[in-house]
Amino acid sequence: MVVVLFPASDEEPTLRPGALEELARLGVTNVALLRDGSTAGLVLEGWAFAAEAAQQAAWAVAGACDDVRTLHPLAQMAVSAVAKGGAS
Repeated sequence: MVVVLFPASDEEPTLRPGALEELARLGVTNVALLRDGSTAGLVLEGWAFAAEAAQQAAWAVAGACDDVRTLHPLAQMAVSAVAKGGAS
């Protein structure tokens, strides 16, 4: 998983077909778009997506934008509810 952050613009965010093809070639199978007033971000995931390809993925999504930041995960875990009374 990689998060790509870049400045938000007034335009509606779009992913060009060529960018989607490049992401698929890099092993990305799931894309989530995030946005607030000043920053947009994409969460890129895929079982065959290697963190080493993050720069290529960022370029495919945001082009040659100077203000692109790429965040790599430090930890990832599953969380489940514990039955009442605690674990045995």
